[in-house]
Amino acid sequence: MKIRHYLAGIGTMCLMACSPSAPQPDVEEALAYCDAQVHRTLTELRDSQGNLDYTLMPRNIADTATVWHCRKATKEEWCAGFWPGILWYDYEATGNDSIRQEAERYTASLEFLSHTPAYDHDLGFLVFCSYGNGYRLTQNPAYRQVILDTADTLATLYNPRVGTLLSWPREVPTFGGHNTIMDNMINLEMLYWAARNGGSEELADIATTHARRTMECHFRPDYTSYHVAVYDTLTGNFVRGCTHQGYRDHTMWARGQAWAIYGFTVVYRETQDPVFLDFVQRVADVYLERLPKDYIPYWDFSAPGIPDAPRDASAAAVVASALLELSGYVPGEKGQGYRQAAEQMLASLGSDAYRCGSSKPAFLLHSVGHWPAGSEIDASIIYADYYYIEALLRLKKLRQAETGR
Repeated sequence: MKIRHYLAGIGTMCLMACSPSAPQPDVEEALAYCDAQVHRTLTELRDSQGNLDYTLMPRNIADTATVWHCRKATKEEWCAGFWPGILWYDYEATGNDSIRQEAERYTASLEFLSHTPAYDHDLGFLVFCSYGNGYRLTQNPAYRQVILDTADTLATLYNPRVGTLLSWPREVPTFGGHNTIMDNMINLEMLYWAARNGGSEELADIATTHARRTMECHFRPDYTSYHVAVYDTLTGNFVRGCTHQGYRDHTMWARGQAWAIYGFTVVYRETQDPVFLDFVQRVADVYLERLPKDYIPYWDFSAPGIPDAPRDASAAAVVASALLELSGYVPGEKGQGYRQAAEQMLASLGSDAYRCGSSKPAFLLHSVGHWPAGSEIDASIIYADYYYIEALLRLKKLRQAETGR
């Protein structure tokens, strides 16, 4: 796909619809709320003797439920890194050593991934959200080695003929070839980090090649993304784009577009290649232009039943976090528009309409995991909470940098 040019002002006009009087999220209050929910979760996860099973990770709370459904930390459980990551973020926000200790214990349960053959692409979600945040905050050299070893494992999924990492080896027969899903863009950050911290420089080359190939094949002319790109395993040729978790092959699945916005922002940060900065703005703009008034997307932008279709708070949290970073790379009014859009998303997520409050121990209501499979519909989901607290911390740091406090 050739990147076509269009009037940059179109996206800016939409973004600047956020007025200076738009709701401003109270970051300190929101982080205090998250901390309270973290403590509540830790209390509710304890058994009758007061012990925690550090291999059981919170995954979701159904719309009709009030307690976390937990899953064992295995190579198949792609969400197992988010709860340790939330604990690290809560420790960063509070400085509470008891939270740090729990973060260390939950993180340690994922060490096995650093010496286990790759099951699929989700190693970045699993290890960089947990060990990555842990190393950033503690500089523990053992954490660094786990990340480096896991990055090498992730790289074994790279097919040089295709130019991307294979996402789901188990699904090659289903899709009829090498499959790469948009979610994989998030796992590239671990490869870049490893290349900068003692790993092979080839890891960064793999990540950039993957991003370029995804940019070429994974998007329609209007910059909306397919969830899955299928390639011929032997020739490397692009075969087709389709969906797995979206509504239809040709529709914009909200979280898929969110992964793209986040992932390409990271790729620009790591490469400083203006091609990626131009591209991610186009991907972000088409998402922003089609949002409902409260800036929380429907689970798919063409979902049946709109305006009564379920929203996806997880996509909003991912995009809010990404836009806060992207706003620092884009000068002028457009960059400020991205910042304002992110703040509106966080204001909506922090409202009574999307907060769990006393009803559940999670942070957020109203996420959708896998609509076609009937899984995690209108639920609280752990990765929504992860990117929400990440976005809050990013906004806090931006405000501190601006005020000097």
